[in-house]
Amino acid sequence: MTEACIVGWAHTPFGKLEEPDVEALIARVARAAIDDAGVAPAEIDGVFVGLFNNGFSKQDFPSSMVLQSVPELRFTRATRYENACASGSAAVHGARDFIAAGRGRFALVIGAEKMTATPGAQVGDILLSASYRREEGDIPAGFAGVFGRIAERYFQKYGDQSDALAAIAAKNHKNGVSNPYAQMRKDLGYDFCRTLSDKNPYVAPPLKRTDCSLVSDGAAAMILADEDTARALGKAVRFRAAVQVNDFLPISRRDPTAFEGAAVAWQRALAQAEMGLEDLSFVESHDCFTIAELLEYEAMGLTAPGQGARAVLEGWTHKDGRLPINPSGGLKAKGHPIGATGVSMHVIAAMQLTGQAGEMQLPRAERAGVFNMGGAAVANYVSILEVLK
Repeated sequence: MTEACIVGWAHTPFGKLEEPDVEALIARVARAAIDDAGVAPAEIDGVFVGLFNNGFSKQDFPSSMVLQSVPELRFTRATRYENACASGSAAVHGARDFIAAGRGRFALVIGAEKMTATPGAQVGDILLSASYRREEGDIPAGFAGVFGRIAERYFQKYGDQSDALAAIAAKNHKNGVSNPYAQMRKDLGYDFCRTLSDKNPYVAPPLKRTDCSLVSDGAAAMILADEDTARALGKAVRFRAAVQVNDFLPISRRDPTAFEGAAVAWQRALAQAEMGLEDLSFVESHDCFTIAELLEYEAMGLTAPGQGARAVLEGWTHKDGRLPINPSGGLKAKGHPIGATGVSMHVIAAMQLTGQAGEMQLPRAERAGVFNMGGAAVANYVSILEVLK
């Protein structure tokens, strides 16, 4: 079986964008990614679209929308992927499997979401659909409330971790300054993130506004090719591992202070890649809330359970630390347009690995880990990437 490689990409800024709908966002990146790869639209064998939607737009069924902007793709197979906030990675892994199985030479992957046109209260209700409504549907503050309860339980078990959460927020906002696609390119500083104020109020205690990712519009796209084809192109980033692990949806069925599904995904991915965590140069990880990044430190094996705070407070996860986490600014600063997030994480990792990350560029970028999750560690995707040699 051949392996899939990322050979081209495109990325919009994230934020409140002028594009009126998902169709316009898809159009902005689809042909741009094809052009970046240096292939003809007619060579694309499959289209894979990550979109959550679930009420952000009455126009659903997005898989064929790309044909309006790239009519040469008419009659090409196209499929929509949805797995909550991991919809983008679901599309990425679907395309990777398609290429690895030899069903095609080139695949176009697109992730997109238009969120800012939806009223805030409705956004909260839509996002709550990524939880188990039968038990969690009445939690105040929507999905932020779900993670607020997770943070409360973690604090009860291991002590107040507010210093660590503020440090994570401050780190990611500082990193976001160097990301041209980031929704918020402002270094807020630790003191602002740590302090409760009118500008940084509680959203779902103990989580403050700086602990929560942003409501965003955006899109990202990439082209995948088989290894033999990729070698003839200008750049190629190979999947060393690609793993999906799903856990129970109800939080009541598992320990909310441990992302066990994420931990299994990381264990399997590292085993598949035949390496250890110390072999990675950096990780793009799903920090929808700062408590999520803290728990992900423990899930990936960077620290023991209950000791995630050490990783950020001792500088391990900073750009110059032993394992930089979210050098892009993460979802916290970059933004989180649901369907686009997983594709964006893979694109930015590929940019780092090929030395094309601009101001974001790390001095060492040999192997990357990507962790994208749907729900509260329910759908867990880990990719390990490296440049094809």
